[in-house]
Amino acid sequence: MKQYQHPTLDQITLTGILHALSDPVRLNYVQCLARELDERPCGTIPTPVAKSTMSHHLRVLREAGLVRIRTEGTQSLTSLRLNEVESKFPGILKAVLKAASQEQPLEK
Repeated sequence: MKQYQHPTLDQITLTGILHALSDPVRLNYVQCLARELDERPCGTIPTPVAKSTMSHHLRVLREAGLVRIRTEGTQSLTSLRLNEVESKFPGILKAVLKAASQEQPLEK
């Protein structure tokens, strides 16, 4: 199974995080992960896009340092890197997710 590369804490940038969260599909995905704060199989979060498009969105989130993807058997498990991001940019995810929750939900 594929092993994914993740940026180290010093490679995570504010502009990278904000860019990754600027897309409604990616923002919705992060919101879903933030609700449970546990690993989730990639396909269990409903998204309004094709699987190949979601792969792109997950790559953007991973490369920005927002999510960690690990493989276990045939599954890819995704988790939010909340503690790591919060240690570098305190309050950023909380503020963005709070503001996003006050907007209209993404259509499914």
